[in-house]
Amino acid sequence: MATVQLQSLTLSRSSALSAPTTVSSISGRRSSIKLPRHAGLRLATSTRFSGSSSRAVSRISASRAGGRVVCEAQDTAAVQVDPITDANWQSLVLESDTPVLVEFWAPWCGPCRMIHPIIDELAKEYAGKLKCYKLNTDESPSTATRYGIRSIPTVIIFKNGEKKDAVIGAVPKTTLMTSIEKFL
Repeated sequence: MATVQLQSLTLSRSSALSAPTTVSSISGRRSSIKLPRHAGLRLATSTRFSGSSSRAVSRISASRAGGRVVCEAQDTAAVQVDPITDANWQSLVLESDTPVLVEFWAPWCGPCRMIHPIIDELAKEYAGKLKCYKLNTDESPSTATRYGIRSIPTVIIFKNGEKKDAVIGAVPKTTLMTSIEKFL
């Protein structure tokens, strides 16, 4: 299997349907290729609802000669999990009336970035029953030290101000859900 890397790509602007393009590769050979002219995408004004759920589905379509391309995307309103710090730890976690899930993380941690979307989904699914926060261990080291955080990501569930359960590492959503369900 051969791989060709391009050093430069030169496109000339033309009003013709397709314009010749010059490509120079590492070997120095030149060749001409024709690129099709693209008219762009249009956003349809209609919105429809998908199945029994109340999620809106937006339709984006592009007209071309010889066919139609349609792209559908679900409207996923993301829930933003609020950050927490040493300063607001007492009021938001320890004095909370509802169970609290806290993810201990750091920006340089790859597994932490893998688990962020899962925490966001859990916050959306358990809205009203569970509060979710993220604590950056680089910015709030004293809280992380107080709870013996030695590995990140670590997810701790608190109820009535007490640590009830801890899950260490980037784990599947089902593992976190099982842990959460024990304390709701």
